[in-house]
Amino acid sequence: MPATIQYSRPRINPAVATFALLLGLNLLNYIDRYILPGELSLVQNEFHATGQQMGALTTALFVCYMLTAPLTGWLGDRFSRKPLIISGAILWSLATLATAWVHDYWTLYLRHALVGVGEATFGIFAPAVLADFYPERARNRILSIFYLAIPVGAALGYLAGGQLGTLWGWRAPFFVCAVPGLIIAALYGWIGREPRRGASDHLKPTADRATVLGLFSNPAYLTATFGLATLTFAMGGISNWMPDFLHNPVGLSVANASLVVGAITVVDGIAGTLVGGWIAQRWLRTNHRALYLLSFWSVALTLPFGALVFFGPPAWSVPALFAAEFFLFLNTGPLNAAIVNSVTAPVRATAVSFNLFCIHAFGDAFSPQIIGAIKDRSNLRIGLGATLVFLVISCVILWVGARFAPPLEEVPSPAVDSDNP
Repeated sequence: MPATIQYSRPRINPAVATFALLLGLNLLNYIDRYILPGELSLVQNEFHATGQQMGALTTALFVCYMLTAPLTGWLGDRFSRKPLIISGAILWSLATLATAWVHDYWTLYLRHALVGVGEATFGIFAPAVLADFYPERARNRILSIFYLAIPVGAALGYLAGGQLGTLWGWRAPFFVCAVPGLIIAALYGWIGREPRRGASDHLKPTADRATVLGLFSNPAYLTATFGLATLTFAMGGISNWMPDFLHNPVGLSVANASLVVGAITVVDGIAGTLVGGWIAQRWLRTNHRALYLLSFWSVALTLPFGALVFFGPPAWSVPALFAAEFFLFLNTGPLNAAIVNSVTAPVRATAVSFNLFCIHAFGDAFSPQIIGAIKDRSNLRIGLGATLVFLVISCVILWVGARFAPPLEEVPSPAVDSDNP
């Protein structure tokens, strides 16, 4: 009889394979999210929509994200996260693919809402899964690399929206993400792994770190969460309207505005995220408050350059934007690592979901629409200038939060290679 051929999963490091697939999903997520800002004028012209209506598209995505997040967080702390991640990736990819059938504003609104439901799975579970693979002191480094998907994905989204949208119509760029998302979902089902919960936690699971009710009395978690929420209000509004700002009033074409914003975002995003992660990692050797302090300085140094972008001479807008984005990206890895480290495994998915709820509810779910409304009644400079107030608030919260940063204890780490939740 002929020999039976047996197939098995590739023998690769489970942490590395899972990390790579989650990074791929995160990258596609941010490409898709930033396609619309890159071609905002094209969509607005076709549907004859107001600035407030265009901002409301982002609001629809994040409202659905927020409403779905608590449920997915609860599920992630009680059931295997692997099938939840796969299901969310498939839903998100199919909603993106459905853009081909969008021919009016309200259908596009519905499409954005469905995308938010899909994002509220792998966006919540990825940090919790990675935290179970890597200990506290390594999470800043890992998450700094993981969140490189934000600037790279945003840049590719801007470029796809502005360039492909100008050439082939605004619907075409969305197809860049749909099929790859389905492929990664299939690969995650094949080689993605589910680590044992808390396998790499070193800190003791105290009541405020290990229970849902404890989250509301955990100052390290709350200050990191609301510091990020006020920061996200500014970032969400700026990222949504910056290509349009460079088009009018600065004066660049739609294609060139998206090209400039995309180029600055990818260069500053990679450089700022890596430099911020590197500084915080070294600073942690001598100061356990480094994740909060680095985040504070990141936002504080952004403020003067942001003011120059919005209210300075048009010729200075692009150079000032380059400096502002570099400093803003310094906190990407450290602040997300601070959130993950402020809790332990039993409630980590719930903590991440509540964090995402807060940063969108008090952050970018409404800031694009608010800025659009100010633009309709005044001008875009004033609308974007309002974000500077929220950067100041973020600075204050993060400075206070440094007082509550948990110490990072060193104890032997148990095995992490497990398929059990």
